[in-house]
Amino acid sequence: MSSPGEDTIKGNILVVDDTPASLKMLAGLLKDAGYRARPVTSGSLALQAAAAEPPDLILLDITMPGMDGYEVCQRLKENQALKEVPVLFISALTETTDKVKAFQAGGLDFVTKPFQFDEVRARVETHLALRRLQLELERKYRELRKLEQLRDNLTHMIVHDLRTPLTGIAGYLQLLQLKADLLSEDQRRYVDGAKGGTTTLIEMISSLLDVNRLESGEMPLQEETCDLSVIAAQAMKSLEGLTIGRSVILERPEEPVYAICDPAIIQRVVGNLLGNALKFTPKSGSVSVVILRQGDLSRVEIRDTGYGIPSEYLDRVFDKFAQVEAREEHKNYSSGLGLTFCKLATEAHGGTIGVFSEVGKGSTFWFELNRANMQAGL
Repeated sequence: MSSPGEDTIKGNILVVDDTPASLKMLAGLLKDAGYRARPVTSGSLALQAAAAEPPDLILLDITMPGMDGYEVCQRLKENQALKEVPVLFISALTETTDKVKAFQAGGLDFVTKPFQFDEVRARVETHLALRRLQLELERKYRELRKLEQLRDNLTHMIVHDLRTPLTGIAGYLQLLQLKADLLSEDQRRYVDGAKGGTTTLIEMISSLLDVNRLESGEMPLQEETCDLSVIAAQAMKSLEGLTIGRSVILERPEEPVYAICDPAIIQRVVGNLLGNALKFTPKSGSVSVVILRQGDLSRVEIRDTGYGIPSEYLDRVFDKFAQVEAREEHKNYSSGLGLTFCKLATEAHGGTIGVFSEVGKGSTFWFELNRANMQAGL
């Protein structure tokens, strides 16, 4: 807060009062108490002094000619470099409405004249201490963000480098599958298992990379007018291996429901939500993909009759860190980063996503996008 040459100074305080005697007395008392007091006699001078050298705290009178304390405080709060500087009003005004107006202007405290200096000093010390803690917290937050960025960059690099050899392995396993007639039943089963595991790893890597791109705003969207029923049907077809022997129904209105979106991205959203529902729904249960119109929005719901999600997880189920917590507790409610991708992808389209669930009765994941009207009345 203070410059390196002012280690013995307890704080840099700007004192604003149009009454010279009051200003001199308060500045003198602050100086004797170990503070650097900078007295100014008007609101305009206060703004100039604060801009030239931001103080640690401002003691501000209200009733001043030209520009009163309320306006001075409002202008300080509009200045990016000064808006966090604490402002304490000192005024002879005693009405509650005056104090409320001071707080509305951005002041943190209010001392009534005539004041007791012990009270002023105590409040100054309190707010300076809070300001120091705030600055320290901001500094540590910046350091943490820097470390997180380094971690994410390293993770991104490692994961990106992993995808290439895994794709090669998947290709070789696929070639072995084409030679199935030369393999024994056990060998075919081993190859199929290895191919499935490799495909899962590649999908996990792709999800992690895509989440990173969405978080950094680096995934461009190729938006167009799309029929959500067609997208849902394509997503269901891509998961045919999971839907064999399962009850999976597509429910849609007679007329198409259109949305403005990137069809490839939204197909992945539907696929992730559907795959998650299938994973956590027993074969005796059912899963429905429902297409709806909601006013000016187009809505997709994936309903299942699975295990359901406890209420304490519902607000965090799309959070990638919540997935880690759930796994540590051996309670998985989604597969990998799929739901995190769904949330980021939907929000990138300007849409919303959510879930409601009841343990033992199943879950409904939904998302809404801006609807495109292809015909009057749709």
